Amino acid sequence: MHMKFNRNARMLAAGAAMSALMALAPQAFAETPKDTLVLAWAIDDIITLDPAESFEISAGEILGNSYDRLVRFNIDKPEELVGDIAESWTISEDGKTYTFKIKPGLTFASGNPVTAEDVAYSIQRAIKLDKNPAFILTQLGLSTDNIEETAKAEDELTFVLTTDEAYAPTFVLNCLTASVAAVVDKALVEEHEADGDLGNGWLKTNYAGSGPLTIRDWRANEILVLERNDNYYGEKAKLDRVIYRHVKESATQRLLLQAGDIDVARNLEPGDLDAVSANEDLTVTSAPKSTIYYFSLNQKHEILSRPEVREAMKYLVDYDGIGETLIKGIGTVHQNFLPVGMLGASDEKPYTLDVDKAKELLAQAGLENGFTITMDVRNTQPVTGIAESVQQTFAQAGIKLEIIPGDGSQTLTKYRARNHDLYIGQWGADYWDPHTNADTFASNPDNADGASSTTLAWRNAWDIPELTAATRAAVLETDTEKRVQLYQDLQKQVRETGPYVTIFQQTEVAGVRKGISGYRLGPTFDANYVFNVSKD
Repeated sequence: MHMKFNRNARMLAAGAAMSALMALAPQAFAETPKDTLVLAWAIDDIITLDPAESFEISAGEILGNSYDRLVRFNIDKPEELVGDIAESWTISEDGKTYTFKIKPGLTFASGNPVTAEDVAYSIQRAIKLDKNPAFILTQLGLSTDNIEETAKAEDELTFVLTTDEAYAPTFVLNCLTASVAAVVDKALVEEHEADGDLGNGWLKTNYAGSGPLTIRDWRANEILVLERNDNYYGEKAKLDRVIYRHVKESATQRLLLQAGDIDVARNLEPGDLDAVSANEDLTVTSAPKSTIYYFSLNQKHEILSRPEVREAMKYLVDYDGIGETLIKGIGTVHQNFLPVGMLGASDEKPYTLDVDKAKELLAQAGLENGFTITMDVRNTQPVTGIAESVQQTFAQAGIKLEIIPGDGSQTLTKYRARNHDLYIGQWGADYWDPHTNADTFASNPDNADGASSTTLAWRNAWDIPELTAATRAAVLETDTEKRVQLYQDLQKQVRETGPYVTIFQQTEVAGVRKGISGYRLGPTFDANYVFNVSKD
């Protein structure tokens, strides 16, 4: 990877460590380097490392460790916001203007100073590129037409953001904790601009940040390497590097962990989790996650667009069976788009496996003889196992489900193009405010194929002007009790009429070798911090 600064010795050391780790064969050595944390995780969903474009689970974790934002949330108290590169901020009386003072003396990994102009450039760049996560910022009223005025540097250390309406302040600030609002090195990115792409082609696989770790190398579906950023303003990373190895199978991860070839296993299934728990050389850490697992129905499909079919499928999932086996210890059955722990979340679970009820609904839709449908499935657990369970329960009502497996990038790309029938996946909160999920599950401002706002409702061609308006009203409500009720109402309507079958909320678990200190999981994937990990 091209870097503006010279660290040849460290890069050679990193290369040697990578070569040793990649040569994983039956004779693999049984100890990872003392200066390196090695994690095994399914990272095949990574498509890009450009913060203005990246919108995947694994990439979110990488960017959370390598790029700074104006503010972050406290992982111990997610409702509490703290300054990152922002020293302080004020909000105007009309609730529309946010003024941030940047901490003085900060530098990017390149050595360039971090200024308010870099912040303004980063926000403006995200809007102008208009990639998948841009809606997190455009929902504040930022657009290509006004972005030069709504996100600008007032002086070297003062950044001013102006919204179109007086939103709940926590909502605006939480939007700025998302990866799309990460601060990039303007000078470095502009050096690599090609044909007016704002450096997007280069930044897909390169790094231009100021966070505690730098992105050293990424080989798709293989490996990703982070290195300590010695120019970081805060406490420096304790280890020289962090290596993510792409390992999809839970059993393989467990064996690697037991052998000492990795320090952390990230995709453990219930059986392997039990084995790790019983091993005195290993420990298990876990944390409730804001991530929701669901499958959705493309409303462009003539059959799936029928309300009775949408409802029938909600009665054709063996929630209890999935809860007792496939997600035991790694999730809890959940049927709403807001995760438990977030403001306004509902814990109602009205659906159970009821084949007779489903058959009645299908008959009402004129489908008493069933039909054939496909489901795009990322080839990882527990997603594959859940899809197979659904395939069996669908069959009991005469629905023949064909599973189409693929890696994370393949299935996501197809889903984002609205070319699926059914899609099973996961949705992690982009920031710690209920609007993050409401805006994607219950809002679709423009259902046209070329729309700029590509929410999950849009991906499934669910045209919902009334719910879209209700979602907008909820984010503008400043009375907390009233806001909670609005989200409760939204969840009920989406649960009953939406093209989503929500199955469970994740409990993220990891197997960790003894001797690893400081490794913990946050409530979101971009809050899974690895820069503060050390080794005995």
